[in-house]
Amino acid sequence: MKRIASLFFCLRVLFLLLFNCPGLPAQEDFDSRFERKSLRIDFALSGNQSRQYAALEQLREEPVWAGPLKNSIDTFEYGGYYVKVYAPGGQLIYSRGFNTLFEEWRTTDEAVLQTQSWTNSLSIPFPRQPVTVELLARERSTNRFAPLLEWEVDPQSPAIDRSPLRSWKTVDIQRKGDPAGKVDLVFLPEGYTEAEMEKFDADAHRFAEALFRTPPYDRRQEDFNVRAVHLPSEESGADLAGEGVYRHTALNAGFYTFGIDRYLTTRDLRSVRDAVWNVPCDAIFILVNSSLYGGGGMYNFYAIGTADNERTIRVFVHELGHSFAGLADEYFQSSVAYNDFYHLDVEPWEPNITTLVDFDGKWKDLLPAGTPVPTPPEAPYTERVGVFEGGGYLAKGIYRPMDHCTMRDMAGFCPVCQRAILKMIDFLTDQPGTDVPD
Repeated sequence: MKRIASLFFCLRVLFLLLFNCPGLPAQEDFDSRFERKSLRIDFALSGNQSRQYAALEQLREEPVWAGPLKNSIDTFEYGGYYVKVYAPGGQLIYSRGFNTLFEEWRTTDEAVLQTQSWTNSLSIPFPRQPVTVELLARERSTNRFAPLLEWEVDPQSPAIDRSPLRSWKTVDIQRKGDPAGKVDLVFLPEGYTEAEMEKFDADAHRFAEALFRTPPYDRRQEDFNVRAVHLPSEESGADLAGEGVYRHTALNAGFYTFGIDRYLTTRDLRSVRDAVWNVPCDAIFILVNSSLYGGGGMYNFYAIGTADNERTIRVFVHELGHSFAGLADEYFQSSVAYNDFYHLDVEPWEPNITTLVDFDGKWKDLLPAGTPVPTPPEAPYTERVGVFEGGGYLAKGIYRPMDHCTMRDMAGFCPVCQRAILKMIDFLTDQPGTDVPD
């Protein structure tokens, strides 16, 4: 009887170890389904304001996967697009949301008159067995995702490009551990010549130090690896299309995106992906060798900003808020090129703005007792979390969490934005999610 009881006890301990040990089954699931390298997918989005289409351009095998091993399924449902990967039999084994510049272009006046095609790129973990990949797009009027494209991927297919690309020198700004358990932030230079790489290194170190002085990143520095890739350009700076200035640079970045002088972006996403093909990468910041004011950021792809403007560090943190944590712009008085970017009868997906259609799913739990909704922009409410009208480029019908925040006017992240950043860090580092904002 004692032997039977002892055997039962041992089996129970084994069961608990296998099924309650944090992360073990999920990590084993990852390794059984994926190799620790990437499948890069280059695809085209084409269309206009009323419709869009997608087409596959190429698949590439690349040697590094830096994403988490346990969190293969996206829990945020952020972004204007979504990629889903299914095992044979239909089981969802990987998903991620992301944004594209094409999505923004479709809300401009130009998209009413023209049909265009833009190249885009994303990476998923490299599958061990044949899988089905599905690309979906969010319908702005309903906030729901609809299928755009579906295709089968055989990881043994000779159609997958396996050729090595050029490797660039990479400098560790800080290395805190295995990329699978850290947020891997990569700085890419734009408009730095070979002779200016020392300046780029100094700029990248300066930006990283500033990030880790900024709440809530200051509490999570140990969760980041930070690298700088030495990608030289032929000329310094970036394009100024509105002034007829064009420069030969590595990533083809430029100001005057959609006619807005401060909007700095690049459409050359293949060059961006080529630069980090063998570098662990969760987040990219493109550092432009310029003293002009400008920047941009797209969720789950890249953020970009200039190195030497007096507001440059604040722009960096703001744009990283877009690309890393999916935060929306909270300003509503600056000119933009968008038309009807948000529909007021649906709840925006971004965590820091609301139309009050589904405010329960946003920051209602952070409101101090007695806070009126909407919240008047007056004492005593302006120094604490509320529901203030104005945000997402509109003065009416959209609400933000605080009167001032980095996502509006560089005042420092509010508790709602801090929580969103912490949740993303937790997700990418497999943390239990117990950290809370100040």
